[in-house]
Amino acid sequence: MSEAVNNKPLTGQLALVTGASRGIGAATAKALAAAGAHVILTARAGKDLEGVEQAIYETGGSATIAPVDLAEPDGIARLAAAIGRRWDALDILVINAAVLPTLTPVWQIEPKDLSRAMTLNVLATQSLIAGFDPMLKKSTDARVIGVTSSVAARPRAYWGAYGATKAAFENLLDAYAQEVRAISAIRVAILDPGATRTAMRAKAYPGEDPTSVKPPEVVADHIVHLLGESFASPHRESINQPREPKVLTPG
Repeated sequence: MSEAVNNKPLTGQLALVTGASRGIGAATAKALAAAGAHVILTARAGKDLEGVEQAIYETGGSATIAPVDLAEPDGIARLAAAIGRRWDALDILVINAAVLPTLTPVWQIEPKDLSRAMTLNVLATQSLIAGFDPMLKKSTDARVIGVTSSVAARPRAYWGAYGATKAAFENLLDAYAQEVRAISAIRVAILDPGATRTAMRAKAYPGEDPTSVKPPEVVADHIVHLLGESFASPHRESINQPREPKVLTPG
C-alpha cells in the first residue's frame, strides 16, 4: 500500500453527509474529504454548501454539492435518483441533519413544532435508508453513521419533543442494522457527539461559553477514525466531554 493511500484511507470511497452546511456536518464532510473520500454535501442552504465545497477543494479534496430540503415530500427521492444516475455504490452515509424543537414542557409542545422535528429527524431518516439502501448494498464496505443525542436514551425535562424524535431515529437505525447485517456488508453506528460547539447547542444553551465545549472538528475526526475500525453492527458510542460547561455572566 502506498504512502498516499495510507495518508488517505478513504480514497476511492463515496460519502454522503446530510446537514453538511455547518457544524458537525460541515466538519465531517471536510474530514472525510481530507481522508480521500469524494463527499456529496447536502443541506438546504446552497450558498453555505458552496463555502464548504470550496474549503474542501482548497485543501486538495473533492466534493459535489446537492442542495435539497430533506423535509420536502420528494426531496430525498430526487436526491437518491440523481446520485444513483452518476455513481453505482455509496460507501458512507452520515445522517447528521436534525432540527431542535422548542424546549418546553410536554403539555405545551406545539403540534406543528413536533411535526416538523418528526419529519426531519425521523421520517427523513427512513427515507434516506430507503432511498440509498440499493447503493449501500452495492458497496463492499458500506457504513451508516447516525448522529444522535443523549436525550434519546436518557429523557430530560423540557427536551421531550427532541428526545422522542431521536429515540425513534435510533430505533430505525438499530433495526436496519439488524435487518441487513446478514445479507450485506452494511454496518451501522449510532454516535452521540456529546456537548459540541454548534448552532443547535447555542440555541439550547444561550448563556454557555462556546469555548467551554469541544469544536465540531473533534467529532469529525472521531467519525473518520470510527470508519476505519471493524465495528460490529449495530454499534453505539458517545464522545464524552470531561470539562464542565462555563456560563457567561454579564459585566
